[in-house]
Amino acid sequence: MQTVVQKWGNSLGIRIPSIYAKEFELKNGSYVDISEEDGKIVIIPNRISLEALLTKVTKDNLHEPVETGNSLGKEEW
Repeated sequence: MQTVVQKWGNSLGIRIPSIYAKEFELKNGSYVDISEEDGKIVIIPNRISLEALLTKVTKDNLHEPVETGNSLGKEEW
């Protein structure tokens, strides 16, 4: 699939076809890493790992447990 390189301010930009945007869950404002490998430009979507998200949990932003009532089935708490 081909796309066109276009001027964007002082830089150049490319459009990512919608088929790839959907496949890689890219949206307007998504961050990607761009690198060069063997003479090719490689674009890698940033994926935030669960571990990275959990590092942002602190005592200050951790919410209290929410009571939802008695068990209805074989739940164990």
